[in-house]
Amino acid sequence: MAPAEPTAARPGRPRSARADKAIMEAVLDLLAEEGGVAGISMEAVAARAGVGKSTVYRRWPDKERLIVAALAALKGPLPEPPGRSAREDLLVLARAIAAEHSGRRGRCVWNALGGADKHPELMNRYREEVLEPRRELMRRVLRRGIAAGELRADLDVEAVVTVLVGAMTMPGRAPAPFDDDVAERLPDMVVDVLMRGIGV
Repeated sequence: MAPAEPTAARPGRPRSARADKAIMEAVLDLLAEEGGVAGISMEAVAARAGVGKSTVYRRWPDKERLIVAALAALKGPLPEPPGRSAREDLLVLARAIAAEHSGRRGRCVWNALGGADKHPELMNRYREEVLEPRRELMRRVLRRGIAAGELRADLDVEAVVTVLVGAMTMPGRAPAPFDDDVAERLPDMVVDVLMRGIGV
C-alpha cells in the first residue's frame, strides 16, 4: 500500500486589516483622553474598537505591547534626509518631529509618557522599539555633518539629539496651544539656533 500523502497544515485565520486599524485607533482615542495609560485596558480597547477581547489578545499579549504598537504606528519612521547639507537634513527631521507632536497626536504621546515612572516596562519597550531607531537616524545625520566639515569635530552628538527632540516636542507639552505661525516657524528657528552653536 502506498504511503498516505501528508496532510497539509490548516492555515490559521488571516488577520483582518480592518480590525487592526480599529484597535489602533481605539488605543489612540483612549490615550488622547485624560486617563492616559491608566485608562486603557484590553477590555476597553476591544469595546471601543467593536471587536472581541480575544481578537485583541491574539494580536498583542499585553497592554504594554499594544500601547507601544499604537505609538509606533502613530509616529512611523522618520523620513530619510537627502544628505545634501547638515542644515537641510536637520530641518527635514525637525519638521517631521514637530508634525508628530501637534493636536491629537501630541496628546496621545504625552498622555502615554506622563506616567512613565509607573510603567517602566512600557517605557523600556517604547525607547527600544520606537525612539532608539529614530535617534540613531539623527546621530547619523550629525556624524555625516561632522565628517563633511560642516559641524564641529568636538560635537556632543547625544546632547544635540536631545536638544532637537526636546524643542520639537515642546508644543505637545505646552499648557496652551502655540500660535499657528509660531508652530509653523519653530523647526526653522530651532535649527538655525542650533547651527550657530554646532556649525563650523
